Amino acid sequence: MKCEEALLVRIFFGENDKYEGKPLYKYITEFCKSKNIAGVTVFRGILGYGKSSVIHKAGLFKLSSDLPIVVEIIDCEENIKAVLPEIAKFISGGLITLEKVKILRAP
Repeated sequence: MKCEEALLVRIFFGENDKYEGKPLYKYITEFCKSKNIAGVTVFRGILGYGKSSVIHKAGLFKLSSDLPIVVEIIDCEENIKAVLPEIAKFISGGLITLEKVKILRAP
């Protein structure tokens, strides 16, 4: 297997967060696609809390209750560093983490 190094960005925020009238997770995904970032995945959590200490959870009869969202972005460090300052402008009250990862690809 071929192994490459990359940078993984995780962004944590609430499902109700928006940027320019669009759901923030969708805006980030479309932005990354426009910048040819290698990959983006959006996860919707079932339970979580952050800085506010308010627990957000899915209810039986609610379609949405501002559930936690995690957006993962992966690409080489150079490409991530090129878009990260812009992405950081979209986030207010969320959290961004970075970690170096190894990507394994089958031949």
